[in-house]
Amino acid sequence: MTGMEIRAARPDELAVVEGLLVEASEWLASRGIDQWQFPPHRDRIEHALSHGECFLLVEAHQALGTITVDEHADPEFWRDTDHPHDALYVHRMAMSRTAAGRDLGGVMLDWAAKRAAQQGKKWLRLDAWKDNAGLHRYYRDHGFDFVRKVDLGHRRSGALFQRAT
Repeated sequence: MTGMEIRAARPDELAVVEGLLVEASEWLASRGIDQWQFPPHRDRIEHALSHGECFLLVEAHQALGTITVDEHADPEFWRDTDHPHDALYVHRMAMSRTAAGRDLGGVMLDWAAKRAAQQGKKWLRLDAWKDNAGLHRYYRDHGFDFVRKVDLGHRRSGALFQRAT
C-alpha cells in the first residue's frame, strides 16, 4: 500500500464520501444492478463522520475509496446468538472507478479486519444485497464466509458474511 493511506474522513469531507457512493451507485446501475439506487443516507454518513467511523483510502491526495467500520450490528440481521459485540461491521464500502482493477476494496477489508483484531474483536462482518451474486463471490474471495440470508420484505440487503480477524 505504498503511497496510500486509510484515514478517518473529516466531517467537512461529506461531499467526498457521498461522491464516491453516488459514483458506485451509478456504475452499478449501468451494469443492471439496482443496489444503492437511492441518494446516500446522509444522516448515517454524518453520524459516521462525527464518530470517526467513516474512512477514506487516499493516494496522492485523491480519495479512491470509502468504508465505514463500526460496532453497529443491525438487529434485524444479527442475532444475540451471533454474539454481535464480538465483531466490527462494514458499511458503505465503495471505490472510485479510477481505482478499478487494483483490488483496493480488498486492501480496505484487510485493514478493517486488522482494526477489528486490534480492538479484540473475533469477526469482521457485513450484510450484502441478497441477489448480487458477484458481490457475494467477491466477499468469499476475500476470506468471508456466508452466514445466512435474512429475508425481510422491507430490506433488499440480508446476505450476511463474516471473516475471522
